[in-house]
This record gives sequence, structure tokens and C-alpha cells, in this order.
Amino acid sequence: MEDDILIQISNRIKERRREKNITVQELASLANVSKGLISQIENSRTIPSLIVLIDIVKALNIDLNEFFKDIRSKNRLSPVLVKRKHEYECFEKEHAIGFHYQRIFTRSMEHSTVDIVLLELEPNSSRPLVETDAFEYKYVITGDVEYQFNEERIALGEGDSILFDGRIPHTPVNTSDKKTVMLVIYFFEEKKE
Repeated sequence: MEDDILIQISNRIKERRREKNITVQELASLANVSKGLISQIENSRTIPSLIVLIDIVKALNIDLNEFFKDIRSKNRLSPVLVKRKHEYECFEKEHAIGFHYQRIFTRSMEHSTVDIVLLELEPNSSRPLVETDAFEYKYVITGDVEYQFNEERIALGEGDSILFDGRIPHTPVNTSDKKTVMLVIYFFEEKKE
């Protein structure tokens, strides 16, 4: 078993035991193992057998699927992700004239998804106010833009940024006579069922 997975399992057992206000001795009794073994497992000093691990998880009264959810090897994912400019995915949105989107990265994480996009706004581009089910961060790389939120107007220039709840009706307007380029990051939260 890889060290990082062992540490995740050890930490999860310790966290769940503390959440349930169970002592090491009580957990050991419930799982029919020694107090010393539970201590060694929680401190990542030993690897439990599969049977012992299942008994511990059951003793904590946790569904096995729930216990192992999101436990994964960090070594399988490269710590550095590279995407070349020619790999960006171009897409359009309805009723948006002069809006050119390029998706750089989309990454699902625990309880959320992050979508990173380059948005190019042509002069005289237009779009009605829209709502997005995400928090939006915008950074103006080049050009000038005015963000419209119902009655409010906020002017942004090169190097300026803005963060807002995308559920507020909004749209950007290019206020210059050249293309405006923005880095856009959408933070989508998973809906709790």
C-alpha cells in the first residue's frame, strides 16, 4: 500500500473515531483488536489487513463506500498539469455576439469544479444579462471592460479583477475600440442531495 494512501486511511480512522467521541480502547473492543493495533494504525505505523480494516470501519458504523470515497493515490496525478495553447477548447454561448471563449482547464475536486477560460470580447460585442450557477473571478489581461449588474456598472481596466456570485444577472461590455481579453475562473459547487 502506498504511503500516502496509508496516511489518508489512518487519518480518516482517527478523525471518524474522534467525531464519534470513541476512545482508542472502545474502538479496539468494538473491532475485536488490541488497543495497541488501533494506535499503530492511527499513527501510520502499521498496515492493517483488509479484514481488520473492514472490522474497524464497521465498528465506526460507517458505510465502506463513504469511508473510502476520495481516498486515492496522489502519485497517480501529476502535481504539475500543462496544457499548450493549441490544446485550448474553443466554445460559444448562446446570444453572445463577439464573445470568444477558450477553455484552458476544467478540474473536478471534492464538492466543486473549477473551469478556467480565456474570454476575448470584440469591440461592439453584445450579450443580454446572464446568470451562472457559479462564483466567477475575472482578470482583465488587456483592454477595458464594464461589468453590468442590473443597475450597477463597474469599469475595469488592464490588471483589474472582480469576483462575484454568478447568480446575479450580469454581462461584460467591451468599452474600448480593440479586443479585450480576460481570464475567467468559474467555481461551481456540487449540489448537496
